[in-house]
Amino acid sequence: MVFQQRGLGVRRRVRAVTGVVSGGLLAVSLATVSGCTTETAADERPGGTARESAVTALHRAADVLVKSGSSRVRTTMETATGGTRVSIRGAGAYDFEKRLGRLRLLLPRDAMGAAEHAPITELLTSGALFMRNRGAGIPRDKWVRVDTTDIPDGNLVTGGATDPLTAAELLRGVREASLVGEEGLGGDLVRHYRGTTDIGRAARAASQGARGSLVAAARGFDESTVRFDAYLDGLGRLREVRHRFTVTSRADGRGAAERPDAAGRRRGELGVASTTELYDFGTPAEVELPKPTDIYTGKVGSPQK
Repeated sequence: MVFQQRGLGVRRRVRAVTGVVSGGLLAVSLATVSGCTTETAADERPGGTARESAVTALHRAADVLVKSGSSRVRTTMETATGGTRVSIRGAGAYDFEKRLGRLRLLLPRDAMGAAEHAPITELLTSGALFMRNRGAGIPRDKWVRVDTTDIPDGNLVTGGATDPLTAAELLRGVREASLVGEEGLGGDLVRHYRGTTDIGRAARAASQGARGSLVAAARGFDESTVRFDAYLDGLGRLREVRHRFTVTSRADGRGAAERPDAAGRRRGELGVASTTELYDFGTPAEVELPKPTDIYTGKVGSPQK
């Protein structure tokens, strides 16, 4: 059969035999550049033998990752403003059992392409985000701690990267999904699913470590339905997921007072695509959380000031 080979940012056709929001990094990057019924589709292989349903496979993705231990991670957060596309890219590792991760994020240049932003280190853990080298007058050897249960989007986009396990937990709220087909990803055959998930539904079904952040996100997002593309390997492990969020540019993360335009989008809304890639499973994720004395306790401003 023919399937698509993906990897290293390249998608090509190959033939194979198959028996086998305010003050966050996203807001800063935009400012810099601009100055319970479930509907499911049958999960069927092209040609037609039904397998495990798409929804069931996606609901189990987070549990499968926890059993898989750890992996390397790549992240991308993309949006567009003023006709300019903004991307924040990250790389690191994540321990799904301990729910601990470490990412190094690269922020975009400014509008003229002249200013280079220093990489930001993020430590991810249940209910909290730690950032170092954030700028804004914060000493380089100090960490900033953010309670992810106390920000409007639950840190799904604010920090510039979605916590990899939270990205999988978000799939517990899948309402509709179908199998697009089989593709090659990083040398392995994966199954490509496409559908929609609901943040509130995911929060209710989430594991204890993710529930607080997703509950905050369910309150903060006006649009709770999130479109996604997800890729699972033969072991049911999530290898890549791309969520498409709708966020507002208002400081409180809400846009209820705005009326939608003819296209159904409110003024001030932005589309944000968050992609998480997981690979090299079993690679240790060495994460040591900061000591209390290493955490900055002063006032935190915008990183660009």
